Amino acid sequence: MSNQITTINPSNGQQINSYTLQTKAEVKESIEKCHQAFLNWKATSIEERSDIINSIGKKLKENEDSLSDLMTTEMGKLLKHSKQEINLCAGICEWTAKNGAAEFEDEERDLPDGGKGIISYLPIGVIYGIQPWNFPLYQVIRYSIASLMAGNGVLLKHASNVSGTGLRIQEIFEDAGLPKDLFTVLLIDHDISDEVIKNDLVRGVTLTGSPSAGKIIAEKAGAALKKTVMELGSNDAYIVLEDADLEVAIRSCVAGRTYNNGETCVAAKRFIVVEEVYDEFKKGFVAKMESLKYGDPKSKDSKLGPMAREDLREDLHEQVLKSVEKGAKVLCGGEIPDGEGFYYPATVLENVKKGQPAYDDELFGPVASLIKVKDEKEAMKVANDSKYGLGGGIFTKDQNRAIELAKHHFDTGMVYINGFGLAVPNMPFGGVKESGYGREHGGFGMKEFVNVKAIQVKG
Repeated sequence: MSNQITTINPSNGQQINSYTLQTKAEVKESIEKCHQAFLNWKATSIEERSDIINSIGKKLKENEDSLSDLMTTEMGKLLKHSKQEINLCAGICEWTAKNGAAEFEDEERDLPDGGKGIISYLPIGVIYGIQPWNFPLYQVIRYSIASLMAGNGVLLKHASNVSGTGLRIQEIFEDAGLPKDLFTVLLIDHDISDEVIKNDLVRGVTLTGSPSAGKIIAEKAGAALKKTVMELGSNDAYIVLEDADLEVAIRSCVAGRTYNNGETCVAAKRFIVVEEVYDEFKKGFVAKMESLKYGDPKSKDSKLGPMAREDLREDLHEQVLKSVEKGAKVLCGGEIPDGEGFYYPATVLENVKKGQPAYDDELFGPVASLIKVKDEKEAMKVANDSKYGLGGGIFTKDQNRAIELAKHHFDTGMVYINGFGLAVPNMPFGGVKESGYGREHGGFGMKEFVNVKAIQVKG
């Protein structure tokens, strides 16, 4: 087995850099240093933590040009999407710095015997994050900033193809004043990752990835009695009802399917349209998808960049072919283009039914599944007919109707009404079923890895 990580530019297939994997002894030392840094950090005031986290947000903005260029080079997202990701992350830092103190204030309760109860939210130690490549900055920021505000230490195992971004984040954190070793990037393979989970100094594990990876990591962490947060895959359904503004629906659904080259866990993936407006929606949706030009992600003319890795493109295409074999019809796209880079065109499938990958599984790329249904009732049934439950969407001019459906009938952790959304700093982010458990963002994320301590005072 090689002891090197090699990063590849997905827009041309050329090598970017290589990194040496750390040894077991080096990783053990890194964990111990992170723990020592944590012992000092947990004693700092919430105000001091807030100041440093606010400074991290500012440093991200100061490094926007070089950081966005690196992110785009390593994983292929459009340059403008890299910059939007940096802005979101700076916003998360700003919100957390501003609101963290209030989230961690002690709470008091009157006890039945006349005594006083105090509830404190206290740091627990080193939190280990295993993160994917699709949002190389955001995936790191959303768990690390919450954990740092709580007073914890943070370890990161980033996806190997964005190793450069992971190391750059560590530099930016330390440039912003974060104590050395408190946030540490580990360049490791899966075997050593398992040892990290077992290490007694590691107190929590969070993963963003596939359900299969989530089951493996949750089992290993559970065996070590470590709390976990899992943000896993999805096959989000976007429902278009008969009274929808079709112009808004089409525009939002195209953006929702192709944002970040379609490589987003909470992307719009299945488009469930009532028969009354199906043909009109299909016509406009296919036309817009077909018009999207793929190419160099650093060019302003490109609307789609490459898939992040060659194997990911092959897997996606195989899912398309298997869906077609089982009755799906390609309305546009669906073929791997010639030339360098790992590009895949915006693709639309119809006649999508249960038993096809396009219906049952997550298609992590710019491939949309069109499903025609009779009415609202059938639309909700199809939307919930999934092993996943991360996000979803509803398009209708009747806002109260949409809220009722979203609240009581959509079996997901998030629902977007009359638009497509990704994440905002003060709203919980997470799912149900095989999309995982736990929540990130806001006070929800800050309190995932804390000791909720109960103190009872008699008399």
